[in-house]
Amino acid sequence: MGNCLTSSSSSDVSKKKKALPIDTAFRLPSPLPTWPPGEGFASGSIDLGGIHVCQCGISSSSPKVWATHEGGPGNLGASFFEPSSIPDGYYMLGCYGQPNNRLLSGWVLAAKDDSDDDSLLKQPIDYTLVWSSESLKIKQVGNGYIWLPIAPQGYKAVGHVITNTKDKPSLQKIRCVRSDFTDETENDTWIWGPGKEVDAKQINFFSSRPKNRGTQYMGVRVGTFVAQNPPLPCLKNVKANLSYMPNLRQIETLFQAYSPWIYFHPNEAYLPSSVSWFFVNGALLYMKGEESKPVPIQVTGSNLPQGGANDGNYWLDLPIDEATKERVKKGDLQNSQVYLHVKPMLGATYSDIAIWVFYPFNGAAKAKVEFINISLGRIGEHVGDWEHVTLRVSNFNGELHSMYFSEHSGGSWVNASELEFQGGNKPCTYSSLHGHAMYSKPGLVLQGSGEIGIRNDTAKSKIVMDTGLQFSLVAAEYLGSTTIVEPPWLNYFREWGPKISYNLADEIKKVEKVLPGKLKTAFEKFINGLPDEVLGQEGPTGPKVKRNWNGDEV
Repeated sequence: MGNCLTSSSSSDVSKKKKALPIDTAFRLPSPLPTWPPGEGFASGSIDLGGIHVCQCGISSSSPKVWATHEGGPGNLGASFFEPSSIPDGYYMLGCYGQPNNRLLSGWVLAAKDDSDDDSLLKQPIDYTLVWSSESLKIKQVGNGYIWLPIAPQGYKAVGHVITNTKDKPSLQKIRCVRSDFTDETENDTWIWGPGKEVDAKQINFFSSRPKNRGTQYMGVRVGTFVAQNPPLPCLKNVKANLSYMPNLRQIETLFQAYSPWIYFHPNEAYLPSSVSWFFVNGALLYMKGEESKPVPIQVTGSNLPQGGANDGNYWLDLPIDEATKERVKKGDLQNSQVYLHVKPMLGATYSDIAIWVFYPFNGAAKAKVEFINISLGRIGEHVGDWEHVTLRVSNFNGELHSMYFSEHSGGSWVNASELEFQGGNKPCTYSSLHGHAMYSKPGLVLQGSGEIGIRNDTAKSKIVMDTGLQFSLVAAEYLGSTTIVEPPWLNYFREWGPKISYNLADEIKKVEKVLPGKLKTAFEKFINGLPDEVLGQEGPTGPKVKRNWNGDEV
């Protein structure tokens, strides 16, 4: 492959360096299952409309071209590789880089031109040296040189080449892509820069992703790193080919393989239930102007208003009877289930499996104000709480790539190599006390700034939900409306709880009574800046109204 890392320079790190996370290659705990037969899912390659692409995994046997041991995330440096095991007829599109602070795990796409006239891929006509590490006084193994392929007219480079010599790479090493098979990108995660944080005045390397992402967008992630702004383009699925998405049986097998465990805090009082349990146990439909005549809800939600917009004319609420209301608030874990929505993502090279969890009630929030922990009274309470996590699975091989954790009004992606697994390839999820935000690790996450914020307490307790035991596939639009019949409640676009009428100022004053004077102003400013979703003042809407139903998570 040419540029293997074999020699040292005067600024090299010691050969006795401490082992780094990247020195260990990540593998899922258990082998992948045998996928049921289908059309193109997990077949190893994907046709983007004439360009076939495959994922070339980066492993400990992949040629490491250059590495540095300082700067970047955690100040541990980064490593850069050429892909190995490129199949015959396929060509490299770019090199791979990742921070040293996590296990080695990644891939880059290789491409093959299947057009009749071989017009979709061309070798570059030259290279431009973008950057070298020669002048940097950093811990590094050799020197690194980043090259930009100069594409022929009508073509674009989608990745950089890295070498450890000043010699230009061979023109045969990489291929450029015809412009109509490319799409816009944006920087994603930080891979490396000379400093401990991103410094716009210095070179920084990022991973990149399609700028426009969602079920209707066809940008395809290449897996390479970028070292310039604006970043290099990505690939594009020009024919919007969805034949590589999983079929019904494959979806079921995927979810049985990766169904998460959800751990609840040992003090959690408000647990999930199924939607049907909520309905048959007394949930009521209210209509504006007829508040005195609430209507019981049918088990499937068949009498709920369908479609339209959240116009404030309808909402759901708990039973009127106080004893029944308190019982329903607590949910019923034994009768709970999760609801799956499967959708194409990143040009249908990935399948996103969104896993929705319903809670009849969201409890009051707690805050940490420096050294003081306080209950926030009614702040944070609301009826009808929808939370979710999302599995992102490669359509090339069916392997779990990453997992998204929803956290109130935001959330975060976690690479598979950084997940906690239990019982094979099933990731663990931790639901926060009362607020039900999802996290990948137990402990305290403070939602705020400095020493003031909303407490999100999670722990591994005996209260746990195995999502693989009770689940329902409620939507996968690409399979067609005859394959999956959506339940009526899914198309109820109004609020799943009433608007809370408590006086926020009064609630704040109750809390401030226990705070020292200097903390009162800071606390009040913090609370007033929280979104309504966290405050619990607005009734939440259902899954299909969320932006991520057709879009990407973030």
